[in-house]
Amino acid sequence: MAGEKNAGGAGETSTFAPGRVGIVGLGLMGGSFARAFAAAGVEVFAWNRTRSTLELAMIETVAGELDEATVGTCELIILAGYPASAIEWLEANAHLVAPGAIVIDTVGVKRVICERCEAICAGRPFTFVGCHPMAGTQYSGFAHSRATMFRGAPLVVVPPAMDDFARVEVLERLKGLLEPCAFGSFTLATAEEHDRIIAFTSQLAHVVSNAYVKSPTAREHKGFSAGSYKDLTRVARLNAPMWTELFLDNADFLSEEIGTIIESLQAYKDAIDERNAARLEALLAEGDRIKREVEGR
Repeated sequence: MAGEKNAGGAGETSTFAPGRVGIVGLGLMGGSFARAFAAAGVEVFAWNRTRSTLELAMIETVAGELDEATVGTCELIILAGYPASAIEWLEANAHLVAPGAIVIDTVGVKRVICERCEAICAGRPFTFVGCHPMAGTQYSGFAHSRATMFRGAPLVVVPPAMDDFARVEVLERLKGLLEPCAFGSFTLATAEEHDRIIAFTSQLAHVVSNAYVKSPTAREHKGFSAGSYKDLTRVARLNAPMWTELFLDNADFLSEEIGTIIESLQAYKDAIDERNAARLEALLAEGDRIKREVEGR
């Protein structure tokens, strides 16, 4: 099974330069990883579908292009593209990855990524570890990336399928390699657990925010809006192609969460339409109580 070998692979010699990082995709996530590593003096090589973005990054952040000559020199490779493109790149380049190297992703869904990438690296002398940095902004692209993006943020990690000792060794190595990013915590989860929870904490929030601004009143909000409006609409601005792919890759869990919030909203609407003050107050008090409980206060 991939990853069950020592740092150099059983009977194989590592070709990577210790600590060197390869990044596939220089959008907001990949660009922020590149900047964080470069700021710490780590050598970074990158690949990006749009050549002009790579050339811009090579001015001050990236040491060179991640290609056939450099893939095998990287100890850590980060797949920072859309789900399908991340899988596509690994499928095409797995034979170039160095024995003992670690490959991670940054994709916001884990079942499809882990299943496909683990299958690709099965029998190969490197390890794939599913990851999801819980950080970002409503903006996209390399221009909005920053070296401090992950400082203090949680990183969700889906441990690879291997024996306990090998798994601990890989995860400790990964923590060390990611130290320049200054993640605040590492949360271990299964791919299914990640996708179920992320459907609520991230994907549903984007759906609700995006739907909320479709009210005709949104065009008249200036002068009438403050923190509540800004908080609820921050992620209405999004990368539609990327989120479409993420939503459909997690359709079962996301649809269930959307159904739950529709039921809750209907309960509020019914109480308001009926002018039922007692029912409305009870609904509001229930939401307030749950929020206090989950926040521990």
